[in-house]
Amino acid sequence: MTKPAWQADPEYVACVQDLLQTPAVQKLANYTQHHHSTRLKHCLYVSYESYRIAKKFHLDYRAAARGGLLHDLFYYDWRTTKFAVGSHAFIHPRVALRNAHQLTELTPKEEDIILKHMWGLTLARPKYKESVIVSLVDDYAAVHEFMHPIETKVKQVFKK
Repeated sequence: MTKPAWQADPEYVACVQDLLQTPAVQKLANYTQHHHSTRLKHCLYVSYESYRIAKKFHLDYRAAARGGLLHDLFYYDWRTTKFAVGSHAFIHPRVALRNAHQLTELTPKEEDIILKHMWGLTLARPKYKESVIVSLVDDYAAVHEFMHPIETKVKQVFKK
């Protein structure tokens, strides 16, 4: 089996290795995200792609990597858990930020990335380019993760 691209990028791994080694982040593997992925795989994808884009544009790729990895650091099924105040889109960035603060020290940019990654569904506008990158990569990942199995089935039908 081929290793994920992020594992072959030592500079990326150096940015997030301390976080990846924590039980709090590893626990994300126990939660389904967007029906066909685990929350950990989703966060790793968002983190690594955000890191690559930020690096290409000479931005703070470390903050993009770390904020991207921690952006969905919450432990409930968002499809079934309901809140008395606010929607999941509004609540979970705050839960993720609180959990991230318990895990590590965050820069203001990392805080903004985590808190504003639902920009578009919420009115909280990102303050940094890195926050916009993570938000857009997160949107792309959500659509891809949901649609990939459907796309595979459609391709199989047309092959026959």
